[in-house]
Amino acid sequence: MTLPLWTSLTTIFAVWLVVAMAPGPNFFATIYTATTQSRRLGLYVSAGIAVGTTIWATASLAGLGILFQTTAWLYQAVKLAGGLYLVYLGIRTILSARHARAASPARLGALSPLQAFRRGLVVDLSNPKAAIFFTSVFAVAVPPQAPLWFQALVVATVVMIAAGWYALVACLVNLPPVAAALRRAHKAMSYVTGLVFVALGARLATDR
Repeated sequence: MTLPLWTSLTTIFAVWLVVAMAPGPNFFATIYTATTQSRRLGLYVSAGIAVGTTIWATASLAGLGILFQTTAWLYQAVKLAGGLYLVYLGIRTILSARHARAASPARLGALSPLQAFRRGLVVDLSNPKAAIFFTSVFAVAVPPQAPLWFQALVVATVVMIAAGWYALVACLVNLPPVAAALRRAHKAMSYVTGLVFVALGARLATDR
C-alpha cells in the first residue's frame, strides 16, 4: 500500500476512534443492556451497532451523504423517524425504571439475542448524521481514485473500531466491582439513560 493510502487510513482510524468513543446513543444502549440484562446481550447490541456502521459507511462511499445533502426532505424524514425512535426508547426505559425493583432480567423482561441485536442496529441507524459524517471524512481522507479494495478496507476499519469499542464497554461494565456499583445505582442509571435518549431524540428530530 502506498504512503498516501497509509496516511488516509491512519487519519480515518484516528478520527473515527475519537468519535466512536464519545458517549452517545450507541454507548448508552450498550451499557444499559449489558448492565440490566447481561454481558452476552450487551455484545449482541454491539454487533447490531457494527452492522449499522457497516451500512452507513458503505452507503456513504456510494454517495448517500451527498444524496442527503441535496435532498433535504429525505434527510429530514429519516432524521425525524430516528429521533422519534430514540424518544420512544427513552420513554420505555424511564417507565421500566419506575416499575423495576432490581436490575434483574427476570423482572425487567429479558431480551432475546435478536431483540438485543435489533436494538443496537436500530439505535445506530436512527442517526442519519452518520452518513453526513462519513461522507465528509471520506471526502477528505479517501483519495478520489482509491481502489475498491482500499474502500473495503476503510469500511472494515471503521466497523472493527465500532464493534471492538462497544464490545469492550459491554465487558467492562460486567466486571464484578463495576457491576456491583451499577446494580446499586440501577434506577438512577435507567432514568439518566432514558432522559439521554429522549433529549438526543428530540434534538435529532427538531434540529434543522
